[in-house]
Amino acid sequence: QVQLVESGGGLVQPGGSLRLSCAVSGPFFSRFSMGWYRQPPGKERELVAHITSTGDETNYADAVKGRFTISRDNAKNTVFLQMNSLKPEDTAVYYCSARLLRYYWGQGTQVTVSS
Repeated sequence: QVQLVESGGGLVQPGGSLRLSCAVSGPFFSRFSMGWYRQPPGKERELVAHITSTGDETNYADAVKGRFTISRDNAKNTVFLQMNSLKPEDTAVYYCSARLLRYYWGQGTQVTVSS
């Protein structure tokens, strides 16, 4: 059974930073490709960042390039999303996903960027 638990969300002022974590339980974490998605209020879920199973390749949505960094620690079964220079339009529920033959999802963590 694969379970994903996100943490690190909260309220931050524009220009601030947050670091999201996603802890994955279950076997084969090092074989999962991992992603962070977000769903702004009233909008559809969108891909924010993706990292391969080995961590040697990442890609980002245009809206977050240069501000967000995805990384993983396969020894700790955890993936991270470092978010810098946050903007109000980054406000959303952020979801962690794992993919190996199928997708697995976390419950989401709220990020609110507001003064």
